[in-house]
Parts: sequence; C-alpha cells; structure tokens
Amino acid sequence: MSEETPYWMDDTVPETPQSDEYPAPWKKTTVIGTRVTRVDAYERVSGSAVFPHDVSLPDMLHGAILRCPHAHAKVLRVDTSKAEKMPGVRAVLTGNSPGADMPWYERRGEFYSRLFDPHCRHEGEEVAAVAAETPLQAVDAIRAIEVEYEVLPFVIDDEAALAPGAPSLHEGGNVVGEPRVRERGDLAAGFEQADLVVERTFRTPCQIHAPMEPHGSVAKWDGNRLTVWDSTQGVFSVQQAMARALGLPMANVRVIGHYMGGGFGAKLETGKYTVCAALMARTTGRPVKIFLPREDCFRVTGNRPANTITIKMGAKNDGTLTAMDYKSLGSNGAYRYNASTSTMAAYLYTCPNIRTEDTTVYTNAGKARPMRAPGFPQCAWALEQIMDEISQGLGIDPIDLRLKNLAKVAQIEDGIPLTSNQLAACLRKGAAEFGWVNVHARTENDGHLRRGVGVAASFWGYAGGPPSTVIVKLFADGSVNLNMGASDIGTGTKTWAAMIVAEELGVSVERIQIEHADTATTQYATSSGGSKTVPSDSPAVRAAAFAVKKELLQMAANELEMEEVDLELRDLAISSRSNPEKKVEVTDLEKLGRQGVVMGTGYREPNPENKVTWPYSAQ
Repeated sequence: MSEETPYWMDDTVPETPQSDEYPAPWKKTTVIGTRVTRVDAYERVSGSAVFPHDVSLPDMLHGAILRCPHAHAKVLRVDTSKAEKMPGVRAVLTGNSPGADMPWYERRGEFYSRLFDPHCRHEGEEVAAVAAETPLQAVDAIRAIEVEYEVLPFVIDDEAALAPGAPSLHEGGNVVGEPRVRERGDLAAGFEQADLVVERTFRTPCQIHAPMEPHGSVAKWDGNRLTVWDSTQGVFSVQQAMARALGLPMANVRVIGHYMGGGFGAKLETGKYTVCAALMARTTGRPVKIFLPREDCFRVTGNRPANTITIKMGAKNDGTLTAMDYKSLGSNGAYRYNASTSTMAAYLYTCPNIRTEDTTVYTNAGKARPMRAPGFPQCAWALEQIMDEISQGLGIDPIDLRLKNLAKVAQIEDGIPLTSNQLAACLRKGAAEFGWVNVHARTENDGHLRRGVGVAASFWGYAGGPPSTVIVKLFADGSVNLNMGASDIGTGTKTWAAMIVAEELGVSVERIQIEHADTATTQYATSSGGSKTVPSDSPAVRAAAFAVKKELLQMAANELEMEEVDLELRDLAISSRSNPEKKVEVTDLEKLGRQGVVMGTGYREPNPENKVTWPYSAQ
C-alpha cells in the first residue's frame, strides 16, 4: 500500500530486474547477530576517512553565496562590479550569467522557483555566488556585491498564513493543493457511541537537522564530464539532478559520496550550492568547493516543519475506541513539500470511525525537508498523549488500552493485512522487563527532581523496497569484493552488508573489500533515508552472495564428483555433509583458478502484494 511515491524517490518508482533464485532464510547464523568491528572504524577514528569537506584538489577555488537578508523581497538590481575587481576573485555568478537561469524546486513536473530567483520568498534565498582563491576572499567579495531590494510583507506562522489578506507567496494563495483527507465509517455516530470524548490541540515547533558536517560540494570538470564530491544521502539522486540542471547525459556526471557527516533527511535533495560550484568550475576551468557556513545550514538546508494538530477521540468505558477526528496544519516553508502528519493516526489503532485531514501552507521560511521519519514524530507526540488522557479518564492502564486497540489490518483500506506486527509482544515484553505493574510505587516525586514513567507506541510508514542492485565477486585467492551504490550515512551500511556476505560465503568480514556510493563504479541504489536502506538493499546483497556461493558449489560438485545438495561452504572450504573428510579449498578449485573470479548479481525483490509492510515500535 502506498498513498504516494516515497519521499526519497522521484515521481515514478522504477522497475527492477529480479534474481533467478532467492535463498531460504538462515536457520542458524555465525556472523549475523554477533559483534564485529565496524569495517571503517579505523578510518573514522584516525581521521584518515575522506569526507567531502576534506576534499582538496590542486588549483581548487573556494566559493561563497550571497543570500537575501529579508523574509520576503524582490531583487530589483544586482551590481557585481566591485566584487569582480577584488583580489583573488575568479568568477561571479548571478541569474544573468550564462547557464544560470534555470528552474528549481520541481515537484511532479511543476517548478516553483529558479536557481537565482528575483522573488526571494524567505531569508537566505540565493542572490549571487563568487569563486575566489581563498574562502575569505570569496566571503569578502560577496559582501561587496550591491543589491537593491523591494521589501515585501511576510508571514511565518502557519495559522496566520490562512488569514484573509495574508501575504501570498505564490499564485493561487498560501494553501498547498487540496487538504489531504482520509475517511472511514461514520464519525458523528462514533462520537455518539463514546462514553468519553477528549479533544486537545498540540503545537510542534520547526526543528533543524544540524548535522556535524555542513552541506557542501566540490565540483571538477574534465572536458564535458563533471565529477562532484557531495555530502549527500544519495549519489544517484544528485547525479540525476545535476544532469538535468546542466543539460548533460547522466553518464557524464559522476557523484562520489563515500563518507558524509550526518544528514538526517536534509541531504536527500540536491542543493543549489552544488550547481553553483559546477557552473563556476566550468567558467574558470578549475575545481570549485562550496561548503555552507553553519548559519546558512540553519536558513536554507531544510527543517522539520512546524505543525498544529487537533485530535478529538472517543472511547467506550471498556476502552474500545469509537471515533477519531484528526486535523493537522503544517508549514512547508516557501516551497512545496508535504507537511502532513496523519498517517500514524489513521493506522496505528483499530477504530471504526476515522477522519484525518492534513492542510499544508506556504510561509516565508526555509523549505521543509524530510527529517527522521517525516510527519510521524509530531503525530506520535500528540496521539499518544490523547491515548494517555483516555486511559486516565477511563481508569484503564495505558498499556492495556493500547493492547486492546492495536490494529491488526490496515484501517483505511478496509482490511488489507499487515505482513507482521509484533507491537503487542513489544509492549508486553517491555512492561515485564520495566516492572510496569510496580512502577507507581517507586515514583515518589520529592524535592526539585521529579521522575515520571510513560509508554508510547508508534510505527513508520515505509519498509523499503526495490530497486537495488548489488554485485559480489570472489577472486581466486579467496578475497571478496562487494559493490553497492547505497550511501553509508553513519549507520554502518558497509558493516552490515559485509556481515551478510560473510555469512553467506562463510568468510571473515576482514576478507571483504567494499565499493559504494560512486555513480561511476557502483550499482544503482536509492538514497539512504526513511530507515529503509537495510530492508531495501540487504536482500540484494544476500542474493548476490548466494549466486556466488551457488556457482562455487557447482564447481566443487564437478571436481569432487558429488551432488551439489550434499555440499556446504564454510571457511573458504567446500566439504561433503555426509563425509566431511571429502572437501576442496575454494582457492584450489580448478575452474576458479582458470577464470579468476566468480561474480554474482543480486536484485531486491518486490514487497508482497496486497499487504502493508510497516515496522512497529514501542517505548
């Protein structure tokens, strides 16, 4: 089930090939489930890991971006003459520069802005850019650029954006599209059946991602081929965006993102700074590096939008939920984004009568971006407080109330089954280990320190899926190469992938060399976001390793003159299950020695049809 395309993908989900055969689940594991040393631990702690911010190329220039200081304004005049004459300045870029007048912020084929838009809809919008010999020279130059603005009225509050006469950011008003509504049952009848009705309004503020490594890129041209080192969660999405922006074939754009210092959703989109670096690198014939100062990261690289959530919920005396009316108002900033929050409210609990409504508005603030399960934390905070008030009002234990109402099928879709939901088991086990039944006797609140206990349930609305392609190679000396496109955003992607290959091939993790996150040398993968990298890519990793294992077993079966089903691979040796003394070392396989390498390709299979695949959690 998918109401809309996942936020980390384009409008259409591409088709992906399927592996000929997928392995059966492991019955017993020797690597998975154990503690292993992170494969890049030394590089990270020693400082030898090269993050995009660390990239320094010969003859490299440094860029800086001039930004609008007003919440809402129109640019009337830009004079760069003084900046162009300053020491060290090699390029100045404005909307009038060749190739710089390009559309930006596209959604479903519609563009909402330009690279340098003369209508600045929030503080921090790009006005001009400079490349110079040193970072300080670039900053001095942008300060010398003279800009004349027409300052306009602005609105930064979501409720104020709906008021009559509020400043309008775009043609058609401040409401983004139509409110998103889900309905099931008869809401009025559900509230009439309720013995208790609770209604509350909750407000959540805007939050900033603030990763340790700021946003930025290094761009370098070799003829008509562009290489970008980018702090990104998805090198292939940057490749596609840059090719489209610059009018290049995708094959002419290489994006490298081996390490990145945090993103949390803010680095799922391609930044204007990357295009600015590429344009000035093309103009000067020299590499250009632009990394944003921390102030700009706060202003222009995205946020979790503020939301106002009103929930009205009804329940019977025995705790059965009868109705829920959920309304959310969210600001996506100056440009289009989906600020809805209601998915968890619509699906977490069984309730026969539900209506949810999400309204998103434009405000004169930086564009919202995905941030750590977009939309779900706001809903969880509000919904679970309402559940606690229902619990208190009815005198029912909070855990018992949740257990009574947990959904077993998708609510709005009228009974589509869940692939799994172990939330009840999580709640029961958590309560037992926490000592929930006795907890109130231990929580005396004396003095200035107060202690509280609570429980909350949640789920996340995505569980991964295709496309993902992985290649595994085993060489004649027993070493292994793993090739995958997924970015490791600090979550240990390379380590878990190596563990899967080690488990399937019976080799040590240390034998596995990993290539990843390079559009020129690695296989396609979607961006790392939405807590979906492991469920999206791990099946492809195992399928690729399984293909290698299968070919090795076929080689050994021919050389040992045995049935393949009687053979097993362990510690780089293939032996007979019935006669363990009969074996051959992988490195001694004659065919492997002749061909030098065995290669397997794995693909991510589709998710089950007509089922909802969501991960659930309790705390």
